[in-house]
Amino acid sequence: MIAESVDPRRERIAAWLHAMNFNIHSFEPASSDASFRRYFRIVHEKGRHIVMDAPPDKENTEPFIKVAKILKDSAIHVPEIFQLNLSEGFLLLEDFGTRCLLDELTLDNVNAYYQQAFDCLFDMQSKTSDDHLTLPEYNADLLIRELDIFYQWFAHSCLRISVPESIKNPLNDLLVASALAQPRVCVHRDFHSRNLMVLQDNSLGVIDFQDAVIGPITYDLVSLLKDCYIDWPQDKIAQLTRQYYNRISQAELVTCDYAQFTRWFDLMGLQRHLKAIGIFSRLSLRDQKHGYLDDIPRTLHYVESVLLRYPELADFSVFFHQHILPEYHTPI
Repeated sequence: MIAESVDPRRERIAAWLHAMNFNIHSFEPASSDASFRRYFRIVHEKGRHIVMDAPPDKENTEPFIKVAKILKDSAIHVPEIFQLNLSEGFLLLEDFGTRCLLDELTLDNVNAYYQQAFDCLFDMQSKTSDDHLTLPEYNADLLIRELDIFYQWFAHSCLRISVPESIKNPLNDLLVASALAQPRVCVHRDFHSRNLMVLQDNSLGVIDFQDAVIGPITYDLVSLLKDCYIDWPQDKIAQLTRQYYNRISQAELVTCDYAQFTRWFDLMGLQRHLKAIGIFSRLSLRDQKHGYLDDIPRTLHYVESVLLRYPELADFSVFFHQHILPEYHTPI
């Protein structure tokens, strides 16, 4: 007879809830993410909640609590925190339901939903001034560490390719300089269709914001419009990019022309997508989360489209097309 597996942390969550006099009817996994956090949906006689399980030796809940307050103060709908146990890493949260934006999007409703997403993004960028926030900075060191995830986990560990310093360093310098030249705002860092929840009234709630920083104004926009989990025709992306540029330009959040903004947008997307490809590879190789590998082809396509658009990326583009893409398509 095979013994049932024991989940000690789940048992401790149940004990914590029992101590708060919750009469639990249902206690089921809600979701997990690309970290060590887990989420459970509990149904009880008074309604339903989400419990975040963040092991203290692997995850720090304090950034989540801090950023939740910042975003709430900026009129962003984030989950209410009802109870917390910092020593155990348990948070009792508002339940946003099961409808993430990714599952709802179609060509017929994308404009309406993205306008709501733009409203959230605009509030986050315009109402959370970096003058009074103590969020980390998206500085050169962080940007380069993220690019290194691509070089290490995708190029080296997955494809067994070493990107020469003569290729890597100029690319890093170009992408970092472009990012640091942009106006600084509050950056969610994962503002995409899996982290926007469609609520009962069809408004949007925002989750997975604990890694927020102060950084480039195009970062979250490119996360949304060049989403690693869903793609749109290039003319649709251009149309929506122009709409959001017009909005933040009128609000004087940016003072550059649209050509400069588009360049920032594209190069920021290149940095983000290289990082994402590395993260997807790491999740598979290190954490045995293989489902993210399915999102690499789409993300590589975003990379390729930018490389073909900017002559100053020619050296990396040649290396990408002569070494990375052929090896990626070769069975390993």
